[in-house]
Amino acid sequence: MARLYTKTHMTKILHHILVVDDDTDILAKLPIRLQTVGYGVETASSGADALNIIARNRPHLVVCDAAMKGMNGHCLFDTLHQAYPGLPVIILATHASIPDAIEATQRGLFGYLSKPFDSPDLLKLVADALRMARQDSASDEHAWRRELVSRSPEIESMLLQAKLAAGSDASILIRGQSGTGKELLARAIHRASHRRHKPFVEINCGAVPEALLESELFGHVKGSFTGASRDHKGLFQAAEGGTLFLDEIGDMPLPLQVKILRVLQEKTVRPVGATQSVAVNTRIVSATHRDLVKMMSQGEFREDLFYRLNVVGLELPALAARREDIPLLAQHFLTIFALRYGRDVHSFAPDAIELLVSAAWPGNIRQLQNIIEQAIVLSTSPQITAPMLQKGMNCRRAGDSILPFEEARRNFERDYLTRLLKATNGNAAQAARLAQRNRTEFYKLLDRHQLIPAFFKASP
Repeated sequence: MARLYTKTHMTKILHHILVVDDDTDILAKLPIRLQTVGYGVETASSGADALNIIARNRPHLVVCDAAMKGMNGHCLFDTLHQAYPGLPVIILATHASIPDAIEATQRGLFGYLSKPFDSPDLLKLVADALRMARQDSASDEHAWRRELVSRSPEIESMLLQAKLAAGSDASILIRGQSGTGKELLARAIHRASHRRHKPFVEINCGAVPEALLESELFGHVKGSFTGASRDHKGLFQAAEGGTLFLDEIGDMPLPLQVKILRVLQEKTVRPVGATQSVAVNTRIVSATHRDLVKMMSQGEFREDLFYRLNVVGLELPALAARREDIPLLAQHFLTIFALRYGRDVHSFAPDAIELLVSAAWPGNIRQLQNIIEQAIVLSTSPQITAPMLQKGMNCRRAGDSILPFEEARRNFERDYLTRLLKATNGNAAQAARLAQRNRTEFYKLLDRHQLIPAFFKASP
């Protein structure tokens, strides 16, 4: 069972530590020692629970017991060291396990502490580990974009723009289909900005009822409406100094669009029921899968707000438009889920890769992730095969999928000939001249595709 400990009266927590131990006494006392000096602490009572937590939210440091049942601390360290080489690990070792801990330091373990230990020794070792991790992170120029897996030139170009934009406080609008990774890009921009040590707060504008959205964003004062039993700070204030991510901004009602525009212009918010405005210092990143330009023309989205939000515009392409990334993403998800579910699965069979690369992917990366996770959960072998993937995906090819060469050529020829006949009003001789083919050869092409020129003559 996992538990999260935070110091509620502190304004910021810069480091989060995961404590892993099957000793309930340690899990009760150790987080309190760490919390008193300002660390955020999450706990896990087993190595398996720890892997699930780390896959969801990577901490800055792991402190684990050497002699846990099941996956012991040394096995957990070996697993983490392979999957997250930069994540420091400290092992709490009994006298009997100290030799193993010493040997582990030669393989990359940050350090160990023998039981029983004193608080000052623990806190010094923790501080040293976090200092080292911070230096390593600062030296890694790609750390900000670690969750965005790609080898696509188009994505690399977009990320270069994102990195440049992150250095300013300009509002950024991310466009892309559902499942393309808009939230991951928003988080990456936050990590690359000078606001990275402040909060990143997100809200899906289409998932909150209109009646509650204003209160969620701007806050409210006690008694301002039925059920408002206390003052409530909105998300603009919660993200003070950091980044507020407005996901699906295209779903925001028009009345609230006016108020968002006012916040961007005046840098203040007025909570529901309040008479005074409150100054805010929050960077806005927004995202949408909708066509905001079309919505503006239909009066569904304010033009002035669009230009305020779209100071820098970034677009994430559909997965079908970046197929060179599919094997890379698939292996990335395989590693994550094999670790999370404790499965000995390490590769894809060639037919599985072919199936993944040729599929249509209407759900984009989110769909790919779901398919890989399902295959891992149901796997009984160390390799994922095409039949294992077919259980969770619709394998019918769509228009944007990769077709076999002969089928693609036939489709191109038919489309090309049809456009020629339409352009020449069914005049086969003229169409043959435009195609730079002799008439006999051209008629053979028409017969092959069962196209009759007379059908393309305009009605008198």
